[in-house]
Amino acid sequence: MRQARLGARPDPLEAAQACVRAGADSIVCHLREDRRHIQDRDVALLIRRAGAPVNLEMSIAPDVVAAALRMKPWHVTLVPERRRELTTEGGLDVARMHPQLARLVRRFQDRGIGVSLFIDPSAQQVDASAQTGATIVELHTGGYANARSAGSRGRELQSLERAAKQAAQLGLAVAAGHGLDYDNTKPILRIREIEEMNIGFSIIARALFAGIGPAVREMKALLRR
Repeated sequence: MRQARLGARPDPLEAAQACVRAGADSIVCHLREDRRHIQDRDVALLIRRAGAPVNLEMSIAPDVVAAALRMKPWHVTLVPERRRELTTEGGLDVARMHPQLARLVRRFQDRGIGVSLFIDPSAQQVDASAQTGATIVELHTGGYANARSAGSRGRELQSLERAAKQAAQLGLAVAAGHGLDYDNTKPILRIREIEEMNIGFSIIARALFAGIGPAVREMKALLRR
């Protein structure tokens, strides 16, 4: 919203601090290669002053990697990125990119930065992720969230359940995110292996009408139930 006018408001740091006061456990931001959303200065301020751990979503573009290594967030989540996409459209092909990702995982871990890989819920991608040395996978829930029928949604949910169990058996922590909202999150909560839910857009959308504090508290209450 701020970048639509290239001004100073609304301030991402102020928003993050309000989320933390309302109970958010971490703050996620996506530093895109073209910098069309969050800016480097925003990330640095969030890391220092948000009041909660910062999970930096990012591509593996060299300049973004260099920025992340310099700013040292608590955690990075490596995601695929296309210039013209509105939002991240799928998971990393870790199986194809394994050597490159394994080297990058080591670079971050050597700097004391945790690494998560954002993947589609497939057995091949879970196996490949474990072999990179990453300690967390975030399962892409977009297929589930965007399913147009109950049958399709049920199949997507089963894929998430299988991938989460497989990842846990391989010693990986499991997160989930993308397209989750106040209506479709509850079935995901039944997957015991999922330890973390990364939910952003739906909370900010709700905040336009309810306020950011109530929107965060409402989601937290849903997650606790």
